[in-house]
Amino acid sequence: MRLAVPNKGRLHDPTVALLERAGLHVEDGADRKLYADTVDPDVSLIFARAADIPEYVADGAADAGITGRDQEAESGTDLVELLDLEFGRCQLVLAAPEDGAITEPASLTGGTVATEFPRITEEYFADLDLEIDPEIVEVTGATELTPHVDMADAIVDITSTGTTLAVNRLAVVDTVLESSVGLYTRPGTAGTETVERLVTALSSVLAADGKRYLMMNAPQERLDEVRDVIPGLGGPTVMDVAPAKNGDERVAVHAVVDERQVYETVADLKTVGASGILVTEIERLVE
Repeated sequence: MRLAVPNKGRLHDPTVALLERAGLHVEDGADRKLYADTVDPDVSLIFARAADIPEYVADGAADAGITGRDQEAESGTDLVELLDLEFGRCQLVLAAPEDGAITEPASLTGGTVATEFPRITEEYFADLDLEIDPEIVEVTGATELTPHVDMADAIVDITSTGTTLAVNRLAVVDTVLESSVGLYTRPGTAGTETVERLVTALSSVLAADGKRYLMMNAPQERLDEVRDVIPGLGGPTVMDVAPAKNGDERVAVHAVVDERQVYETVADLKTVGASGILVTEIERLVE
């Protein structure tokens, strides 16, 4: 299977890091290549621009690809999103100069909108069904400057924190698209064994985020109390252990809990007699 991944930019490092965590270790020096092998002989990587990845997948040059939802939507390839990878979150917004005349989309009737996403922008105004038909000007950079040099009345552009818009004295008029990075494939490729293996591997990393693994010993007679204070995924795992020298019967209890609940849970476990409590990170969690 050939997997297309971003070759540079803000999506490259998080994507490679995710693959590494999923066990798909990338060959050394891959950053300087157009393609690379992984430790799985059935999976190789193709490095491409994030904007080109949907076409790579749609045309069959790659079996799956990792890129932003905004890039897939702009490509018009109609790929299948297999998994939201939960990073690279941003918004595609309609913005206009602060304190200007453009305060709602309808204000752009007869106006001009500059953007790097002409397909998404055209579909956005068409879906509003308000008979708004602004002129859409495609630009390849410095979109935020266009309203200030009389190139456009408003823009449609990516924002994650809003800082760049504020610096350029632009205000959000409307949200066009919510975007994050996803795993995509063609409709006919979804469900194949190699693609499903990749989905399972990446899903296991996402499932482990924010989770911790608790291990402890607990008195057999207080096991129900221990269960009551563990907010785990389902019930905890309980295993017999050798009796203590003083004859106390204890069991080993293992559970997965939310990281935010660890502090309180450990304190509660101590009150019901648990001891030898160990908290560890989880690299992958297959549910």
